[in-house]
Amino acid sequence: MSLRGTIVSAVLLMALVLTASCGRVDRSRSVIIWEQMDPKEQEFFDIHVAEFQRRNPQYADFTIERVHYRTEDLQTQFQTAALAYGGPSMVYGPADKIGPYSIMGLLMPVEELLPQSEIDRFEPETLPILDDHVWGLPDHVGNHLTLVANLDLVAEIATDTDQWLTQLAQATIDEDGDGRPEQYGLVFNLLEPFWLVPWLGGFGGWVMDDASAPTLDSTAMVGALEFLNDLKKSRVVPLECDYPLADTIFKEGRAAYIINGPWSWEGYREAGINVGLAPMPKVSATGIWPAPMTSAKCYSVNRYLDPETHEVTAALLSYLTGTEVQIALAKGLSVMPGDKEASRNPDILNDPALLASQAQIEKGRLMPIVPEMRAIWDAMRPAYQSVMNGELEPEDAARQMQDRAATMIERMRE
Repeated sequence: MSLRGTIVSAVLLMALVLTASCGRVDRSRSVIIWEQMDPKEQEFFDIHVAEFQRRNPQYADFTIERVHYRTEDLQTQFQTAALAYGGPSMVYGPADKIGPYSIMGLLMPVEELLPQSEIDRFEPETLPILDDHVWGLPDHVGNHLTLVANLDLVAEIATDTDQWLTQLAQATIDEDGDGRPEQYGLVFNLLEPFWLVPWLGGFGGWVMDDASAPTLDSTAMVGALEFLNDLKKSRVVPLECDYPLADTIFKEGRAAYIINGPWSWEGYREAGINVGLAPMPKVSATGIWPAPMTSAKCYSVNRYLDPETHEVTAALLSYLTGTEVQIALAKGLSVMPGDKEASRNPDILNDPALLASQAQIEKGRLMPIVPEMRAIWDAMRPAYQSVMNGELEPEDAARQMQDRAATMIERMRE
């Protein structure tokens, strides 16, 4: 049996044991959404669900519940529950998770629940499509990294890395000379390869080829790793920095720049930061713009949705991804809509933050939703962290990433 088959069988066995021990849960009067939303997204979701219930009294006998999970926990929990023919009505998260879900047979194609006219509302490139099926509907697109500046510390946002590196050095201040700056030029998550990928693009590379084979052992990867490691060596970023620390330092006004996504921008404004948004600076050595991964955040439907809830789930899915809700999310979260009509709304077309976001999206690349992407993330992470910790040279890290990804994908395809 292949590794993939073994994993699926083990998860299924675990799910069946859990189901047998807990008894069958009656889901016929409930619509349950498992999500990995940030707090602001949760707030909007709850408002929109309340409005849906107000407008649709015919579904008063149904409860609508939202259950929050951390990113990796959501995937594991959904796989376990759905393989045992249980779990939520819908699952919400980035589109790259849809590849593994659909391959395992856990999702219902959207066209089985909603008419084609609902699917036609969306820009085709925003839809998660595999094997000619649509596996989810987005309530917004982008989910991308961009450059965020504290305009009280930055007179002009840099457009190329030569200018930017000079700015970062000038903005890094160690007032007491203890080697730990009180203010940094830049903060970002040094642990996750999601923050590495834009620079891989800026040095002319990408994570996979058209056949979904990894392309990590490249001069572009070496260049990207060297560039980020040099930032650390020059001390313009903290020596150790995960996502919460980067977020906190920037909110405290102790960093000139942060690299982060649309989910964070409103929080910085609420913290009193004079925020400016722009694409990540062009790599001066190559003349290429960094290419952050872009993707949709989607609602996908459980293949084993209780038949009694098909109608209400379809109605809720249509509403939560509808024009009205997408416009509200775009204005409130600075995200881009996937709905065609919402994209043409004048308030969105003229919003400075959304224009800056769109400028970065145009320089990005769609995140692959094929199952191989998960193996590539898992292969990149330890080698990237080892480079940033000074334990591995960029050339060795690139080879290690490639070998690990190729091995994992080969086992997955057996």
